[in-house]
This record gives sequence, structure tokens and C-alpha cells, in this order.
Amino acid sequence: MVKKMNVESFNLDHTKVAAPYIRLAGVVNGDHGDNIYKYDLRFKQPNREHMDMPALHSIEHLMAENIRNHIQNVIDISPMGCQTGFYLSILNNNSLEDVSEALEKTLHDVLEAEEVPACNEVQCGWAASHSLEGAKEIAKEMLAGKDEWHIVFAEEKR
Repeated sequence: MVKKMNVESFNLDHTKVAAPYIRLAGVVNGDHGDNIYKYDLRFKQPNREHMDMPALHSIEHLMAENIRNHIQNVIDISPMGCQTGFYLSILNNNSLEDVSEALEKTLHDVLEAEEVPACNEVQCGWAASHSLEGAKEIAKEMLAGKDEWHIVFAEEKR
């Protein structure tokens, strides 16, 4: 039996999930009625694939800038250290449909981008590590699996 961990994703059996998917990973209930919803946006199959850093870095910039055009109350979109996806934190919105729609529109923005926003030494901590082409390839791959974003576990995709 595996010990229950404090970090939600450490309790997720990564051998049973089937990327790409979107799942609600957690909710923090505020003292004044506000709720923060954390979504797991999994782009790559854990322990089999990962995004290379320049591409991941660029798609992070592009999604962070553009997703706010498609859904309100985004707190943050952060890459996972394992390089397989992102966490999206939103205030007061637990609609998987809204998140899926916003992600789809954002990935289309990535495909249409002509440059990576804030890709300079003033606005970025490692401006030399970017790949617009790589970001576009990741966006294409994620969009190709859109019909199954709502299915998290491999046994459900059969």
C-alpha cells in the first residue's frame, strides 16, 4: 500500500492515466466563499513522453498570455516539473466544459502565433530557451486528442 501524500498528484497512479486529458485536480475553498479550482492539463503520457524545454517554455508563455482572453479569473498556468503538462488554477469556475473550450481556443492561438510573447531578457528569466515551432507542434498534438480530453484513465478509453 502506498502512503498517502500531501501533494494531490503524488497520489495519482500515473501508470493508469492516458494523456491527453483535462481533469480537476483539486479545489481550495476560501473563507469568504471563493474557490480556487486546479486543473491538470496533461499533454504527454507520463513516463513515456515529455515536452522538451524550449518548446514547453514557449507554449507556457503563449498559453499564459492567451488563455486569459478566453476564460475569466485565471490565477496561473504552470508547467509540471515532469514536463508532461500544466496546472491551470482558476478562481470560481469548476466547469470542465469552460476549461476545455478555453484551452482549445488558446491552442489555436498558439498555432497562429508569429512570435513568443515576452521572449526577451527583460521579461523572461531564460529568454534564449524558446521554440515557437516546438510549441506549435505540442499544440497540434494536444488538439488532435481533443475528443478524449474528458477521459483520464486508460481503462475508460478502450
